[in-house]
Amino acid sequence: MKKFIQTIKDIWIIEELRNKILLTLGFMAIYRFAAQVPLPGIDITVAQAALKGQTSGGGILGILDMFTGGAFAKASVVALGIMPYISASIVVQLMGIAVPYLQKLQKDGESGRKKINQITRWLTIAITMVQGPAYITNIYQLIPSSAFYISGSMFWITSMIILTAGTIFAMWLGEKITDKGIGNGISLLIMIGIIARFPASFIQEVVSKVSASNGGLIMLLIEIIIWFLVILVCIYLVTAVRKIPVQYARKTVAGNIKNVATGARDYIPLKLNSSGVMPIIFAQAIMFAPALLASSNNETVKSIGIHFTNMFGWWYNLLFALLIIIFSYFYTAITIPTNKMADDLKRSGGFIPGIRPGKDTGDLLDRILSLITFPGSLFLALVAILPAIVINFGLTQSWALFYGGTSLLIMVGVAIDTIQQINSHLLNRHYDGLMKKGTKRKSIA
Repeated sequence: MKKFIQTIKDIWIIEELRNKILLTLGFMAIYRFAAQVPLPGIDITVAQAALKGQTSGGGILGILDMFTGGAFAKASVVALGIMPYISASIVVQLMGIAVPYLQKLQKDGESGRKKINQITRWLTIAITMVQGPAYITNIYQLIPSSAFYISGSMFWITSMIILTAGTIFAMWLGEKITDKGIGNGISLLIMIGIIARFPASFIQEVVSKVSASNGGLIMLLIEIIIWFLVILVCIYLVTAVRKIPVQYARKTVAGNIKNVATGARDYIPLKLNSSGVMPIIFAQAIMFAPALLASSNNETVKSIGIHFTNMFGWWYNLLFALLIIIFSYFYTAITIPTNKMADDLKRSGGFIPGIRPGKDTGDLLDRILSLITFPGSLFLALVAILPAIVINFGLTQSWALFYGGTSLLIMVGVAIDTIQQINSHLLNRHYDGLMKKGTKRKSIA
């Protein structure tokens, strides 16, 4: 414990790192404040009561409300959050596979990256102009007309302008955190929204266990221990890699035959879960479609759709898990170009021992990636449906959602990424990493 406290002191000593962390915390506080500001012309008390019932049932609207930290259900000025930006990023990433212009930009280095970011920003605005009217229509259908202080075209125009401005503001905050702060700004904004729901969910679970005599504090302690074990499994899922050994050719130094540098050995790290949480997000969006069958006039179709309206139901989670496994393979295949990796390795003079450079290397990497993606997708699917499993043991719905799914994986992934960035700053200043033992490293001089 003393070593950890000393490391925290070391972080505070480094002025640059201290300023980055304070700036990041300040921007996140601003975003959380904006999430509490309602749209003008609406009774927030009535709006929140009406919208909360729809988002608490899970599904795509529940995911949106979770990512925005409750802003979606509060009719906030940042109700859409940075979800339009995430959608735009996904679209641009997928288009980069088929559109030659985007492929060229991806190879242009920093200048290409800036142009892709600009395209993503404009596409974010376009997506907001589509999601905004859908959100306002949803408000009109759920909230009584007496709750609107202004209505008609005036409410539509002002709300559209404010929602678009709120999304652009959230996107700007995320980019500033990435540039000036610590960690990935967009991911941090999502994580802080998820964490904002944690205290209320935990208190609700405590009240349920104590007041309803549902196991008492002993059962609550067991749940916390299991929760920490699930977090540990998620950490292994995020960080696990398959190391492919790589050998680089030997080089003769200054023409001296006796002075020959031995070939350097390295490895290619292939992640067990290369697709991150994207398969869960894609699968969750697809699962919204079967639920629409419940509103059909056909009794047979309606009875089928009813099975997919409950996100904790058996059929819902079976299809959900299958979709996650399918999307894990799909997203891994389009985001990890094994042939390009093999070509880059060949150009740099490297090779996998026993494998010919070029096509054979690419085939080997593709085969290994396919093999490790299968257990990775199974673990990801298990973590995703874990809330539906633990809720059968008496957990409240809001607390069960923190036992897995997108929320827990995002929190673990973002926390690991942020810690790694803090570690890099500490090690560059000759300090121990955040989670390492020891005090200070001696400067190499």
